[in-house]
Amino acid sequence: QVQLVESGGGLVQAGGSLRLSCTASGSILSIKAMGWFRQAPGKERELVASISWSGVTTGYADSVKGRFTISRDNAKNTVYLQMNSLNVEDTADYYCAAHPWGKTSPRNAQEYDYWGQGTQVTVSP
Repeated sequence: QVQLVESGGGLVQAGGSLRLSCTASGSILSIKAMGWFRQAPGKERELVASISWSGVTTGYADSVKGRFTISRDNAKNTVYLQMNSLNVEDTADYYCAAHPWGKTSPRNAQEYDYWGQGTQVTVSP
């Protein structure tokens, strides 16, 4: 079992920045990759960024590429999402999730077995 706790959400003006954190506990060795998802009202949950536990491989949605950066600190069992140049379209609930060994691809929500409780990001004009 893996437990995930997110923090760092809040209210920010367009053009500003936020840094989200996700700390993992439990069966850390079962984690193949971590992902950040977001879900806005009336929209499906979408993958924002992913990172292998080793940190070698990363991926980003086209909408955030160049603005968001995913990273991890394995010593702290923590994954971060640095969000810069935020715009109103980034407003959503953000979730971190753990992709375990045995799954095929960390590109869809169904490939992640463990989820945090979510943290809200609101970007004002």
